[in-house]
Amino acid sequence: MQRLTQTQRQTLKFSPLQIQMLNLLGLNTLELEQRIKDELEENPVLEEGVETPEQAEENSDGLDDFQPEGNDLPTDDFRDWDEFADDDIPEYKTRSDNFAADEDFYTSPIVQLNTWREELKEQVGTLELTERQRLIADFIVDSLDDDGFLKYDAYNIADDISFTNNIWVEESEIEEILPLIRSLDPPGVAARDLQDCLLLQLERKPHTPENTLSIEVVRRHMHELAGRNYEKIMRVMNLDNEQLKEVLGVIAHLNPKPVVGGQSSSLVVNENILPEYFVTNDNGLFEVNLNGRDLPSIRLSKAVVEMAESRNKSDRATAQFVKSKLASARWFIDALKQREQTMLNTMRAIIEFQKDYFITGDVRQLRPMILKDIADRIGMDISTISRVTSGKYAQTPFGIIHLKDLFTEGVKNDEGEEVSNREIQQAIVEIIEKEDKQSPYTDQQIQELLTEKGYPVARRTVAKYREQLNIPIAKIRREL
Repeated sequence: MQRLTQTQRQTLKFSPLQIQMLNLLGLNTLELEQRIKDELEENPVLEEGVETPEQAEENSDGLDDFQPEGNDLPTDDFRDWDEFADDDIPEYKTRSDNFAADEDFYTSPIVQLNTWREELKEQVGTLELTERQRLIADFIVDSLDDDGFLKYDAYNIADDISFTNNIWVEESEIEEILPLIRSLDPPGVAARDLQDCLLLQLERKPHTPENTLSIEVVRRHMHELAGRNYEKIMRVMNLDNEQLKEVLGVIAHLNPKPVVGGQSSSLVVNENILPEYFVTNDNGLFEVNLNGRDLPSIRLSKAVVEMAESRNKSDRATAQFVKSKLASARWFIDALKQREQTMLNTMRAIIEFQKDYFITGDVRQLRPMILKDIADRIGMDISTISRVTSGKYAQTPFGIIHLKDLFTEGVKNDEGEEVSNREIQQAIVEIIEKEDKQSPYTDQQIQELLTEKGYPVARRTVAKYREQLNIPIAKIRREL
């Protein structure tokens, strides 16, 4: 038996162009510059140049009759961006730590010039080696792990070379070339382990009494060094406190890895982070400007507009193509203007919310702030604020800051006031800076000191914040 039922359901559908419009908000300055250049190449209606108010009015009037039919292309009805913002925002996006798993905005961008392996092979090229020896040397360099350690013995390396290159290589040939690789820069490369790495670096230093003593300590008491068992080292080697301090000072300046973090001198930090915002403070009056120095100015091509106005009826395909490109160009220009206004409104709201921080530059002045706080202030969706702040930087009177760093969770202190977790992290840093380095504070002791300061946090919270600050545990922080 057939039955007729009526149901009511609310759905939200996005057109591809609506999604593109939202994606513009997520682009940083460099990405937006490339996006504009791509649009200039793809759309003949657009050209570089500043559009005067008269031209804007002429172009707008001349294109009124060229609105596309249907919903295939955008119109002014899409100016309210929140109409097509996400309805169901995942809970994690409303928090302050709403980063993707692979995001890492705390590190500076890296520009790669040459890989450290290529630099090692260039050094190999300066050695007087036969072609066969050079082949073995290059193979050893390629066998190093990402930190520059050599985990394979001579027998395995000889076996791998023989199999890979279809030649027979003796183990003695590897042992002959290996010392040459270990003599290359950076010092410690091709070391077997941490102890070997430190010894290779120490042996290159001048033969002063403290360096000679450091070699003996590393060679005979590496296990005690790792465990900070200084008393045993002094007792066994008959050293006094000052002598061991000199030894530890020498060792502290060595690299624990031949190639730290997989990088070497062949990689340089890129100082050219382009901030999206410039924030200036004039006696408490803040001014916000967008960084548009490298962004091409675009406008509608007057020649193409005039061709569109002529309405060449004899070539409907051309007329339809021009109509489509005109509508797309209008949308793109309008979307850029909307992006600019949205970003300015967001940054001004953040400054207003965190005014004490922007006046002083002190992270302890940060108020707890989540995306919803800013979204409510400017009447936009949370997802829009997330796109505007994700991967964006601001140039302030006290340096360049990442906007996501300003969004922090809050903890209530003993007085019932909500304080930022950044303030608690700063308090942890100050406690550790003032601790007795011979007997550093444990996480439990830090938690008790924070409680005395009015920050009631758990010990596991202290451990989490300490790890976020890249501060080692008390045992590793201990000094003589």
